[in-house]
Amino acid sequence: MAELRAFTYLDRLQPQFTAYLGANMRGYLPVVGMAATIIEIAPGLAINEVADAVLKAAFVQPGLMVVERSFGVLEFHSKAQADVKYAGEAGLSYLGLKLEDRVKPKIYSSEIIHKVNDYHAQMVNVSRLASVLIAGQDMYIMEVAPAGYIALAANEAEKNANVTLVDCRLFGAVGRLYLGGKEADIARAAQAAETAIKNIVGVEGKV
Repeated sequence: MAELRAFTYLDRLQPQFTAYLGANMRGYLPVVGMAATIIEIAPGLAINEVADAVLKAAFVQPGLMVVERSFGVLEFHSKAQADVKYAGEAGLSYLGLKLEDRVKPKIYSSEIIHKVNDYHAQMVNVSRLASVLIAGQDMYIMEVAPAGYIALAANEAEKNANVTLVDCRLFGAVGRLYLGGKEADIARAAQAAETAIKNIVGVEGKV
C-alpha cells in the first residue's frame, strides 16, 4: 500500500505563490484565487495512477507531477473549490486511505535573520526560484518534511503578511521556504506558516 506522505488543500492561491507556480511548473498553469491540492505519496510511480483517478473524477487541471523512485508529487487546481475537493477525495479513495492517514509534518527549521547583509542577499538570490531578497530586509527560512506541505506554509504566509516570496521547494527530501520583508511582516508571516503546519492532523511517520 502506498504511503500518503502529504495531502494539503489550498483554498485560495495567493498572487506571489501563484506566480511562482506558473514560472516553475510544466503543466496547466494556475491563476490567482484558484483552489489547489498537493498530494505526495511513496513509492513514487503510483502517482500516475492517482493522477488518473483525480483527473477523471472532476474538472481540475494538473500543474505539476514529479515521479521519483522514493516519492511522487501531484498538484492540481481549479476555479471551483468543490471540484478540487472532490478530485482530492477521489485520489484518497483510489489509495484506499483517508485524510487522517497522511503523515503529520515536522518543522525541521524555522528561523528569522534580521537585516540581511548585502552579500548574503546576493548568495540567496543566485539560486532562488521566485522574487529577489533585498539587502537590509529580514529573511525567514522554514524547512519542513514531507516536502509537499511547504506549499501550505508559503500560501498562508503570503495571505497573512506583506512579504516577498523569495524561494519555495515543493518536492525532495524536505520542503524549503524563503521569505523577505520588514521585521513586523516577517514575524507575522512566520507565525502564519508555523501555525498552518502545526494544525495539520496526521499520523506520525518517517520524515
